[in-house]
Amino acid sequence: MAAEITMIVTLVLIWLSLLVSLTTLGGAIHFWLRRSQKLVHITPLPSYPTVTIVVPAHNEEIVIAQTVRAIMNLHYPADRVEILLFADNCNDHTAREMRSVAELPQYRDRNVRLIERTGSGGKAGVLNDALAIAHGDYLGVYDADAMPERNALYFLVREAIANPFKYMAVFGRNKTRNARQNFLTRCINQEIVVTQRIQHCAIWHMFKIGRIPGTNFIINTDFAKSIGGWSNGALTEDTDISFKIMQSGKLIALAYNSEAFQQEPERLRDYYFQRLRWAKGNYQVVIHNARLLFRPSNWRVKLEVLYYSATFFWFDAAIILSNIIFLTNICVLIARLFDHNLSIPFTFGDGNSSIMQILLLNWMLMIILYVLQIFFAMSTQFGQATTEQIWIGLASYFTYSQLFILVSIHAVASVFLDAVLHRNGSVWVKTKRFDN
Repeated sequence: MAAEITMIVTLVLIWLSLLVSLTTLGGAIHFWLRRSQKLVHITPLPSYPTVTIVVPAHNEEIVIAQTVRAIMNLHYPADRVEILLFADNCNDHTAREMRSVAELPQYRDRNVRLIERTGSGGKAGVLNDALAIAHGDYLGVYDADAMPERNALYFLVREAIANPFKYMAVFGRNKTRNARQNFLTRCINQEIVVTQRIQHCAIWHMFKIGRIPGTNFIINTDFAKSIGGWSNGALTEDTDISFKIMQSGKLIALAYNSEAFQQEPERLRDYYFQRLRWAKGNYQVVIHNARLLFRPSNWRVKLEVLYYSATFFWFDAAIILSNIIFLTNICVLIARLFDHNLSIPFTFGDGNSSIMQILLLNWMLMIILYVLQIFFAMSTQFGQATTEQIWIGLASYFTYSQLFILVSIHAVASVFLDAVLHRNGSVWVKTKRFDN
């Protein structure tokens, strides 16, 4: 009886996950079809609000010079931009690299301030320090490895002033600048393109829900102060403040033409611990906001809590259970070649073929949908829709995407042990940078 209940719950959760994925894909297709024939023009804005750009950098000497140079070259009136460069608790030459770019002859008249910080709070602490001294109408954030495309800030501001009373923050898209380095970076590139071109576009298009990423976004300075800024020490300060904004009833708008190029991990260990930090941070935020499901709160917050809960808890559990059921039955079938008295542990009634067929069908549907999302996402980005991406997608399904299950299990266990043992659950593992 317990085995049958487990199978039914697993199948229901898998079908729900497929339904959510299909809905998201449908929303993204509608979003891009409406914009596929629309030309984008760079025309003067009716106004140019001042923007304070913040660059938090902790031991980023390898990549920081390129990022600062890209920020200096943004297509936005120079006299309307204040730049705050934070060398946060660095023990390398990050500050020197920042200064070398800021002091170049072509940038000497720019409003740039270099701050060698020794405070606490991690990236959130840097952003709060910047918020306290910023003079701009908006606060813009670019990570040390995120090189904005020349018009990135222009598109963010254009979207913000389109509805300044409702759009308190605006976010753009991030692309992988080292996508072709190896198999891992190719898989990460596919994941990011799918996330940004499918999920972000779909939920904004259907529900007007936006999510602040870690980089390439702006937020109204006065509004950020009114909600208390960022939570010091948060592992995913972007998710945390996104919930704060939604709870206020304001919106985080999508500027889909704004792009920044960020460096992704090139080694499996670096990738694993980066994603573990992200998963832990998201779990912490979801658990903290779960109470809002049962209290008066903004409906977008409730929907986001459900979405995150489904993604990180229910659907992961369904995939793990389905793998266990399928592999256990396969192992027992093989063992029955030697001992005919063994019984299939997971089955309906007296037969076992039906459950095997259903699970096999589910696996095939998940693979097809996975590849379909990748190919559609790639087709919306110039030069990405190639047959190579299909083969990489198939290979990544059985390797790269399965790694997320391990990350999720590790993250859940870590969050649980942090609570039980009263450990500091906000330890930040630095992502290694590469010179490329």
